[in-house]
Amino acid sequence: MPVRAVRRESGRSAERAPVEPKRPASLDLATVEEHDLDHEATFRRLGFVDLDLSGRSADAVEFEQCRLRGTDLSGATLDGAKFSDCLVESSNLANLRVEKSTLLRVRVSTARMTGVHWVNGSLRDVTFSQCRLDLASFRFSNFRHVVFEGCNLSRADFTNADLGGVRFTDCDLTGAQFSHAKLPGTRFVNCSLAGIGGVTSLAGAIVARADLIALSYTLAGALGIRIEDEDADPDAERT
Repeated sequence: MPVRAVRRESGRSAERAPVEPKRPASLDLATVEEHDLDHEATFRRLGFVDLDLSGRSADAVEFEQCRLRGTDLSGATLDGAKFSDCLVESSNLANLRVEKSTLLRVRVSTARMTGVHWVNGSLRDVTFSQCRLDLASFRFSNFRHVVFEGCNLSRADFTNADLGGVRFTDCDLTGAQFSHAKLPGTRFVNCSLAGIGGVTSLAGAIVARADLIALSYTLAGALGIRIEDEDADPDAERT
Protein backbone atom coordinates (compact mmCIF):
# COMPACT_ATOMS: atom_id res chain seq x y z
CA MET A 1 0.00 0.00 0.00
CA PRO A 2 1.52 3.37 -0.96
CA VAL A 3 2.31 5.95 1.70
CA ARG A 4 -0.01 8.91 1.38
CA ALA A 5 1.08 12.49 1.86
CA VAL A 6 -0.02 13.96 5.18
CA ARG A 7 -2.18 17.05 5.04
CA ARG A 8 -0.83 20.10 6.88
CA GLU A 9 -3.67 20.26 9.36
CA SER A 10 -2.86 16.79 10.67
CA GLY A 11 -1.90 16.33 14.32
CA ARG A 12 -3.57 16.82 17.64
CA SER A 13 -2.21 20.33 18.15
CA ALA A 14 -3.03 22.80 15.39
CA GLU A 15 0.20 24.04 13.84
CA ARG A 16 0.76 27.79 13.88
CA ALA A 17 3.69 30.14 14.30
CA PRO A 18 4.62 31.05 17.86
CA VAL A 19 3.19 34.32 19.15
CA GLU A 20 5.99 36.90 19.33
CA PRO A 21 6.96 38.44 22.69
CA LYS A 22 5.14 41.62 23.70
CA ARG A 23 7.88 44.21 23.73
CA PRO A 24 7.80 47.14 26.16
CA ALA A 25 8.06 50.72 24.93
CA SER A 26 11.35 51.11 26.83
CA LEU A 27 13.73 49.16 29.05
CA ASP A 28 15.71 50.16 32.11
CA LEU A 29 19.26 48.85 32.22
CA ALA A 30 19.84 46.16 34.85
CA THR A 31 22.97 46.01 37.01
CA VAL A 32 24.36 43.17 39.09
CA GLU A 33 24.32 45.38 42.18
CA GLU A 34 20.61 46.15 41.95
CA HIS A 35 19.25 43.17 40.03
CA ASP A 36 21.23 40.12 41.08
CA LEU A 37 19.28 36.85 41.17
CA ASP A 38 17.54 36.12 44.46
CA HIS A 39 14.71 33.86 45.59
CA GLU A 40 11.28 35.03 44.34
CA ALA A 41 12.78 38.09 42.63
CA THR A 42 10.66 39.70 39.91
CA PHE A 43 12.23 41.63 37.03
CA ARG A 44 10.03 43.70 34.71
CA ARG A 45 11.00 45.67 31.60
CA LEU A 46 14.74 45.38 32.24
CA GLY A 47 17.66 44.99 29.86
CA PHE A 48 20.29 42.52 31.08
CA VAL A 49 23.24 43.42 28.84
CA ASP A 50 26.65 41.73 29.15
CA LEU A 51 26.03 40.78 32.80
CA ASP A 52 27.75 37.85 34.51
CA LEU A 53 25.10 35.94 36.48
CA SER A 54 26.77 32.56 36.15
CA GLY A 55 26.57 29.97 38.90
CA ARG A 56 23.71 31.69 40.73
CA SER A 57 21.00 29.69 42.51
CA ALA A 58 17.50 31.13 43.02
CA ASP A 59 13.96 29.75 43.12
CA ALA A 60 10.77 31.23 41.65
CA VAL A 61 12.48 34.05 39.74
CA GLU A 62 10.29 35.89 37.20
CA PHE A 63 11.41 37.79 34.11
CA GLU A 64 8.65 39.80 32.40
CA GLN A 65 9.22 41.79 29.20
CA CYS A 66 12.99 41.61 29.69
CA ARG A 67 15.82 41.43 27.19
CA LEU A 68 18.94 39.39 27.88
CA ARG A 69 21.80 40.15 25.50
CA GLY A 70 25.31 38.83 26.02
CA THR A 71 24.32 37.70 29.50
CA ASP A 72 26.07 34.76 31.19
CA LEU A 73 23.74 32.40 33.08
CA SER A 74 25.94 29.35 32.64
CA GLY A 75 25.81 26.86 35.49
CA ALA A 76 22.98 28.70 37.24
CA THR A 77 20.06 26.90 38.94
CA LEU A 78 16.66 28.58 38.55
CA ASP A 79 13.94 26.16 39.65
CA GLY A 80 10.36 27.37 39.35
CA ALA A 81 11.39 30.25 37.07
CA LYS A 82 9.10 32.05 34.63
CA PHE A 83 10.15 33.95 31.52
CA SER A 84 7.32 35.78 29.73
CA ASP A 85 7.53 38.14 26.74
CA CYS A 86 11.33 38.00 26.79
CA LEU A 87 14.12 38.16 24.21
CA VAL A 88 17.32 36.18 24.85
CA GLU A 89 20.12 37.00 22.40
CA SER A 90 23.76 35.88 22.11
CA SER A 91 23.78 34.77 25.74
CA ASN A 92 25.48 31.87 27.51
CA LEU A 93 23.05 29.44 29.13
CA ALA A 94 25.34 26.41 29.02
CA ASN A 95 24.58 23.90 31.79
CA LEU A 96 21.77 26.05 33.16
CA ARG A 97 19.60 23.84 35.39
CA VAL A 98 15.90 24.66 35.47
CA GLU A 99 13.02 22.47 36.67
CA LYS A 100 9.25 23.07 36.79
CA SER A 101 9.65 26.35 34.95
CA THR A 102 7.87 28.24 32.16
CA LEU A 103 8.78 29.95 28.90
CA LEU A 104 5.85 31.96 27.52
CA ARG A 105 6.15 34.08 24.37
CA VAL A 106 9.94 33.97 24.32
CA ARG A 107 12.43 34.21 21.45
CA VAL A 108 15.94 32.79 21.98
CA SER A 109 18.53 33.44 19.27
CA THR A 110 22.22 32.62 18.81
CA ALA A 111 22.46 31.41 22.39
CA ARG A 112 24.88 28.83 23.74
CA MET A 113 22.73 26.28 25.57
CA THR A 114 24.92 23.19 25.60
CA GLY A 115 23.81 20.87 28.39
CA VAL A 116 20.90 23.04 29.47
CA HIS A 117 18.62 21.11 31.83
CA TRP A 118 15.00 22.23 31.32
CA VAL A 119 13.07 19.36 32.90
CA ASN A 120 9.37 18.99 33.71
CA GLY A 121 8.69 22.47 32.37
CA SER A 122 6.31 24.28 30.04
CA LEU A 123 7.21 26.01 26.77
CA ARG A 124 4.50 27.89 24.88
CA ASP A 125 4.92 30.24 21.92
CA VAL A 126 8.71 29.92 21.92
CA THR A 127 11.23 30.22 19.08
CA PHE A 128 14.80 28.91 19.29
CA SER A 129 16.84 30.28 16.39
CA GLN A 130 20.48 29.40 15.58
CA CYS A 131 21.07 28.07 19.10
CA ARG A 132 23.57 25.49 20.30
CA LEU A 133 21.45 23.00 22.25
CA ASP A 134 23.59 19.89 22.04
CA LEU A 135 23.24 17.59 25.07
CA ALA A 136 20.25 19.63 26.28
CA SER A 137 17.58 17.85 28.32
CA PHE A 138 13.86 18.62 28.00
CA ARG A 139 12.63 15.48 29.71
CA PHE A 140 8.96 15.47 30.77
CA SER A 141 8.43 19.01 29.40
CA ASN A 142 5.30 20.21 27.60
CA PHE A 143 5.70 22.07 24.29
CA ARG A 144 3.00 24.09 22.52
CA HIS A 145 3.60 26.20 19.42
CA VAL A 146 7.38 25.90 19.64
CA VAL A 147 9.84 26.21 16.75
CA PHE A 148 13.50 25.17 16.54
CA GLU A 149 15.23 26.64 13.49
CA GLY A 150 18.87 26.16 12.54
CA CYS A 151 19.72 24.66 15.94
CA ASN A 152 22.31 22.08 16.97
CA LEU A 153 20.28 19.58 18.99
CA SER A 154 22.65 16.66 18.69
CA ARG A 155 22.16 14.18 21.54
CA ALA A 156 19.39 16.30 23.05
CA ASP A 157 17.03 14.40 25.34
CA PHE A 158 13.25 14.70 24.82
CA THR A 159 12.33 11.58 26.80
CA ASN A 160 8.67 11.65 27.90
CA ALA A 161 8.24 15.17 26.50
CA ASP A 162 5.00 16.26 24.82
CA LEU A 163 6.14 17.71 21.49
CA GLY A 164 2.76 17.91 19.78
CA GLY A 165 2.88 20.42 16.91
CA VAL A 166 6.55 21.42 17.42
CA ARG A 167 8.46 22.31 14.23
CA PHE A 168 12.14 21.48 13.70
CA THR A 169 13.65 23.18 10.64
CA ASP A 170 17.29 22.87 9.49
CA CYS A 171 18.27 21.27 12.80
CA ASP A 172 20.94 18.71 13.66
CA LEU A 173 19.17 16.07 15.75
CA THR A 174 21.86 13.42 15.39
CA GLY A 175 21.61 10.98 18.29
CA ALA A 176 18.72 12.86 19.94
CA GLN A 177 16.52 10.81 22.27
CA PHE A 178 12.71 10.67 21.84
CA SER A 179 11.84 7.63 23.96
CA HIS A 180 8.22 7.73 25.18
CA ALA A 181 7.78 11.23 23.76
CA LYS A 182 4.49 12.35 22.20
CA LEU A 183 4.86 13.73 18.69
CA PRO A 184 1.43 14.15 17.05
CA GLY A 185 1.81 16.72 14.28
CA THR A 186 5.48 17.35 15.08
CA ARG A 187 7.19 18.44 11.85
CA PHE A 188 10.79 17.76 10.78
CA VAL A 189 12.05 19.72 7.76
CA ASN A 190 15.59 19.40 6.40
CA CYS A 191 16.88 17.89 9.65
CA SER A 192 19.62 15.39 10.42
CA LEU A 193 17.85 12.46 12.09
CA ALA A 194 20.63 9.89 12.02
CA GLY A 195 20.93 7.68 15.07
CA ILE A 196 18.00 9.12 16.99
CA GLY A 197 16.75 7.08 19.94
CA GLY A 198 13.16 6.10 20.57
CA VAL A 199 12.43 6.26 16.86
CA THR A 200 9.27 4.19 17.28
CA SER A 201 7.82 7.07 19.35
CA LEU A 202 7.65 9.19 16.19
CA ALA A 203 4.16 7.92 15.39
CA GLY A 204 2.09 10.85 14.18
CA ALA A 205 5.11 13.00 13.28
CA ILE A 206 5.51 14.58 9.85
CA VAL A 207 8.87 14.12 8.13
CA ALA A 208 10.02 15.85 4.95
CA ARG A 209 10.59 13.39 2.11
CA ALA A 210 14.28 14.31 1.89
CA ASP A 211 14.81 13.34 5.54
CA LEU A 212 13.06 10.02 5.27
CA ILE A 213 16.00 7.97 3.96
CA ALA A 214 18.23 8.58 7.00
CA LEU A 215 15.28 8.00 9.31
CA SER A 216 14.43 4.72 7.59
CA TYR A 217 17.86 3.29 8.42
CA THR A 218 17.44 4.24 12.08
CA LEU A 219 13.95 2.75 12.17
CA ALA A 220 15.16 -0.44 10.52
CA GLY A 221 17.89 -0.79 13.14
CA ALA A 222 15.40 -0.29 15.96
CA LEU A 223 13.18 -3.02 14.53
CA GLY A 224 16.05 -5.40 13.89
CA ILE A 225 15.68 -5.21 10.11
CA ARG A 226 18.83 -5.92 8.11
CA ILE A 227 19.21 -3.78 5.00
CA GLU A 228 20.91 -5.60 2.16
CA ASP A 229 22.45 -4.26 -1.03
CA GLU A 230 20.27 -5.21 -4.01
CA ASP A 231 23.34 -6.41 -5.93
CA ALA A 232 24.65 -8.51 -3.05
CA ASP A 233 24.50 -12.29 -3.33
CA PRO A 234 22.57 -13.48 -0.26
CA ASP A 235 24.19 -16.91 -0.60
CA ALA A 236 27.72 -15.55 -0.77
CA GLU A 237 29.92 -16.68 2.08
CA ARG A 238 30.80 -13.90 4.47
CA THR A 239 34.43 -13.32 5.20
